[in-house]
Order: sequence, then C-alpha cells, then structure tokens
Amino acid sequence: MLRDSPLGLVLLSGVIGSGVGLAVALLHEVVVWAQATAFALPEGEQLGQAVVGDPWWRVLAIPVLGGLVLGLLVKLVRRWRPNDIVDPIEANALYGGKMSLIDSLRLTLATMLSNGSGASVGMEAAYTQAGSSIASALGQHLRLRRADLRTLVGCGAAAAIAAAYGAPLAGAFYAFELVLGGYTIATLAPIGAASVAAVAVANWLADPGIPLLFDRPVQIEGWDYAACGALGFLAGWLSIAAMQAVTVAERAFRALPVPVWLHPALGGLCVGLLALVVPQVMGAASPDTVPASLTGGAALLATVLAAKVAASAVSLGSGFRGGLFSASLLLGGVFAGLLSALAGGLLPEFGVDRNLLVLVGMGAVAAGIIGAPVTMVLLVLESTQDFWAASGVLIGVAVSTTIVRQFFGYSFATWRFHLRGVPIRGAYDIGWVSELTALRLMRADAKTILNTQTVETLRRLYPLGSAKMVYVVDGNGHYGGLIDMDLIHDPTQGEDGADRPVGELARHAGSFLLPGDDVRTVLNRFCGAEVEALPVLTARGDRRIVGYVTEAYALRRYSQELERRRGEELGERGLYGGD
Repeated sequence: MLRDSPLGLVLLSGVIGSGVGLAVALLHEVVVWAQATAFALPEGEQLGQAVVGDPWWRVLAIPVLGGLVLGLLVKLVRRWRPNDIVDPIEANALYGGKMSLIDSLRLTLATMLSNGSGASVGMEAAYTQAGSSIASALGQHLRLRRADLRTLVGCGAAAAIAAAYGAPLAGAFYAFELVLGGYTIATLAPIGAASVAAVAVANWLADPGIPLLFDRPVQIEGWDYAACGALGFLAGWLSIAAMQAVTVAERAFRALPVPVWLHPALGGLCVGLLALVVPQVMGAASPDTVPASLTGGAALLATVLAAKVAASAVSLGSGFRGGLFSASLLLGGVFAGLLSALAGGLLPEFGVDRNLLVLVGMGAVAAGIIGAPVTMVLLVLESTQDFWAASGVLIGVAVSTTIVRQFFGYSFATWRFHLRGVPIRGAYDIGWVSELTALRLMRADAKTILNTQTVETLRRLYPLGSAKMVYVVDGNGHYGGLIDMDLIHDPTQGEDGADRPVGELARHAGSFLLPGDDVRTVLNRFCGAEVEALPVLTARGDRRIVGYVTEAYALRRYSQELERRRGEELGERGLYGGD
C-alpha cells in the first residue's frame, strides 16, 4: 500500500507531476489564446511586449469588462461558497495538506479571467493552486498519512513552477522553501520526481526554449560582486515597497463609496489607462519579456518600473486574482536596467556587465517578494545556463532577502495572510506552535518584590539559591522590571547600596510575555532581552504578573514537541523512509 511504501509515493508523485505539467501547458495555451483574441495581438507577440491592435479603446474596454465579469462571478459564488480559499502554503501550515478541489478551481478560473483580461497579475498562483489541490485531493482519496499528504501538496506546487518555467530544480526548491518549509531526505525523491515529470510533459507539448538567453555569457570579476550586493540592498527595499503598494491599493478601493463587485472593473480601467502609455504593464510578464523591456533610456525604464508597480498593486488591490511571481521578475530586470543606465551616465567608467545586473535584479526582487531565495538562484541558473551569472545572483538574493526579513518580516504570501489575521510567517506547520503558548509554558510561582523595598530586604526575602530571578512590582502589582539575583548576592558587591530601593536596579521593564504568545514568539523575546526568564503579564494594558517562563524550559518543550511531530510524520519508516 502507498501508506507504507516510499517507492509507491515516489511513483505517485511522478504521475501527479505529469498531470500537473499537462494542466499547466493547457492553461498557458488557453490564456495566451484568450489574450491574443481579446487584444488582437500581432502574431508571435505576448501581451505586454507590444502595443495591442486597433482600436485603442480595446485597451480600456477589455480590462473593465473582465473586471466586471469577475466581480459579478465572485459575488454570486460567495453566496454558494462564502469560505476563503486555502492556498498550498496555508494548507500545509494549518490544515495538514488538506485543500478543496472545488475552491481551487474557483481560484484557477478567476486567475485565468484576470490574466486573460489584461490585469497585471501572474498565472503562477493558478498553476500552483491547481497542481497542489489535485495532489491533495488524490492524497485524501487514498487516505495517506498527514506527512505524505503535505509532501504531495509540495509535489503539486513544485510541478507547477517547474512546468511553467522549464526549471525542475527551481520548481523543487520552490516547494522546499515555501510549501514544505524545509528540505528532508524523505521529501527529496517525491518532489524531484514530480518536478522532472512535469517539465518532461510540458516540454513535450511545447518548445521550452531558454527564457533568459542573452547574446553572450555574463562577465563577472571580483569587484562586480560588490555591485551585486549593492543592487540586492536596493532590490530589497523595492520588494518591500511593491508589497506595501498592494496594501495601500486595497485600502484605497475599500474606501470608495461603490459596491465591492465593481472594484475589479475600476481596477481594470486604471490598468487600461496605464497601458495606453506603458503597454508593458498588462498581463503577466514572463522572463523572456525582460530583455525586450530594457530598450530605451533611463527615463523610459523609470516610467515602466513605476507603472508596473502601480498596475500590479491596483490589479491585486481591486480584486483581480493572481500573483507577483512574474511581475517581480520584470520589476527586478527593469530596476537593474535603470540603475545600470544611471550609473553609466554618471560614471562612464562603470564597468559592471549590464546583463549580469539585470539577472541579479530579477532574482533579488523576486526573492524579496516571493520569499524563495534559492529558488530564484536556480531559476536564473537553469534559464541562462550560466554558472557565473548564478553566483552573482546569489549575492544579490542573499542581501535582498536579509533586508526584507529584517525590516518587513514577510514575503508577499505571508504578508497577505497577516492582513487576514492568519498567523503565518513561513511554510512550517504552525498549527501546534500556536497551541504551545506562554500560558501553557509558565509557572505560577513568580517571585516578586515592591519597587520601594531595599536591596537588603531583597537579600533577606530571597536568600542565595532560593530564586534565580525576582520581578519588581509597584503598589498596584504592575510589573516594573526584573532583577538577576546572582548580581544581588555577588560577594564583590559588598554592603554598598544595601539601602537602595530595588526599583532603581530593575531592568527590562519592557520585556515580558502575554498568555497567548506562541512558543516561537516566546523564544524570540528571550533572544531580544537576553535574559533567562521573563514574566507573563495578564494583558498588555494590565501589567499584573500571572507567572513566568524560563528560556531553558521553553526550548526543551519546543524541542520535545518538534521531535514528536517529526516522529509522527516519519512513522515507522525511519529517517530514510525505509522499514
């Protein structure tokens, strides 16, 4: 049976990958045909590469009509199925890999309609949703273990990205980084089988080509890596700005005094108006459109960059469905081209290869927005077949993701979860993490002392060895800081200061835990405060102490629970999936 056969799971993953590769190829062809028909595109041209055919009003009418149809359909469908659609990351993080095939079909069709009508969104959201939901539905039908079901969801997502870009390694690591939340020996074979099978089927149906084939290999020398790092730094801030722009657009549309179902039509009008000036804003830019978008000077590139950010934000903020995977690649390429043009004009001796900067910009912005750094490095490597280019991209991606993580803390997917109130910052399964709270970890016998009492009184109340940490409170019992008793009983301190109020010695008054804080939040607080124990307060506005948590105990409980969960996932098969 599949429940007990690692080899059977690999074979099933290959079958799923083949099916997803077929589905991605068909969905792509349908959308390309719809765009060509709706916008009267010249033969061989993609939407966003060229000015659409006459008449000019078509550029305005198609997005508005598509948005109107989408808004009405969403309104009607929500009467039947009002629940939110669970995507692959959320499914693996909160629901053990369970996804609804019907709800995923809703999202796939909505994304196809959005992309086909010219909205500035990508099809990758539809691809991964369809692929993962097919895999999840099959796994649920076969009643697979929870761990195997989560793996199959990752297989569906990996196959979708691999087929969309002809990049099996990038597809596999997309699943590892975003959907599964990590790489293990047990998941390597299934994910790899799904990715390779998907690419094989997709390539059999269509000529894959090389999406990022430049006229020559890139040139990179020692100091060029510094330029890659600088570009990655700036790309990180652009990534944050692009994600925030979507939130600003959503709030702006919510503030409009019109029905919600009209929002996509208004968004389509905005995109159409932008497209009359900048055709590149329409549709989902694929990697091979990036070189074509780099023609022109700095002013034109700056216009394309600003217009694409605005169009993507308006599209998603108004209710069109899709993602920013493809758009982030175009944004990064145009951004790098703009910086290269500016540097070349200001510093004629600027000698960094422009093609290298374009690739670094694409990878760095995409990694910052999507949150999958290794995926972007491998995508560039597989698309360009240029190892040295990938080494430069690695520098930019590392810096970009560090900036985003430090100053923003979310990828685009997890940021949108955050706005919905879903506590996901990564692809790891946080269902059990949210249950392991400070309330469950704490001890109720916290040692306290009034802030007006003296050091001598503190020593007398808590002799050496009786308490590690004592918490200072005021007359109302409100927390005012903590005191490390090792320092109080340090014999080198002598009797000096024995009459000082303990409130003067209290520190970390702003470091505390709340009963609902999960174990990851608890551990992060310990890292920030650099203390061994923290008090648990009743609420942020009510600073009475109800208990305390030690870092050692929190780490031990977290490790125990993590090992138990891993043991459940591995079952009786062992680390390598054997008997």
